[in-house]
Amino acid sequence: MSHATFSAPDLDSFCQLDKMGLGAIGQRVEEDHSVIKAVTRQPDRWWRACGAEGAARDTQGHRLAHVPLGWRPTILLVRVRRYRCQASGKVWREDLSKVAAPRSKLTRQAVLWALKSVVVDRLTIARVAANLGVAWHTANRAVLDAGREFLISDASRFDGVEVIGVDEHAWRHTRFGSKYVTVVIDLTPVRDQTGPARLLDMVEGRSKQAFKDWLAARGQAFRDKIQVVAMDGFTGFKTAAQEELPDAVAVMDPFHVARVRREALCVRRRVRDPPRWVVAATR
Repeated sequence: MSHATFSAPDLDSFCQLDKMGLGAIGQRVEEDHSVIKAVTRQPDRWWRACGAEGAARDTQGHRLAHVPLGWRPTILLVRVRRYRCQASGKVWREDLSKVAAPRSKLTRQAVLWALKSVVVDRLTIARVAANLGVAWHTANRAVLDAGREFLISDASRFDGVEVIGVDEHAWRHTRFGSKYVTVVIDLTPVRDQTGPARLLDMVEGRSKQAFKDWLAARGQAFRDKIQVVAMDGFTGFKTAAQEELPDAVAVMDPFHVARVRREALCVRRRVRDPPRWVVAATR
């Protein structure tokens, strides 16, 4: 007898295929990646121009990078049906707009996963690209486009913000040095215990001027509502907050508080219990 809190195993819901209107019909697990074969649940056999029903012509395979399962790249192989209108002879294929954006190599669920990984989990674009099994530029372009669509284009995202957090994020590692962005998030839901933190914006660079310019561009009405600014120990962010938000309280976020405490304990232990070669040299 099955437990009331469990349901039957369902690959479609586990892989989030049902959210895109797909159904899994096969799988293949390789050593370094997985492949899921799927088809659309609702066949699109009606020609939109005249409303006539089309006859099945053939199918085509469409490969897309999907949300990685088990931290290995997962490829979604969608079998797209094609139909021919018997009256006009026109040929069309099933609509995959719910699965992926036009000319995209990632599913919509994979794009959301990549955006969350960069913003919330602090993964680099290189790490995200490796997990998805795509090129760096493909992952980078997908994250930027999703950020503009879900965040930058939403002017209401600044409404009700009273607590913000600021930190730098390594966007890309190169042989000439790492490329950084300044990430600003809304911590008001965390303080009020109404939900998780929200991404507000990402600014190129990590400096006092980058954060100061961002605050100045928000307007006086926004700055007057800010009560707390959480940050790391970087003095540039603190100085910018003091100049643009003189009435706000600057605090250090819990992650960096724990790191500073851990480093202080390590220093104290080295002073109390120095290595043997140091003790021998002082004798």
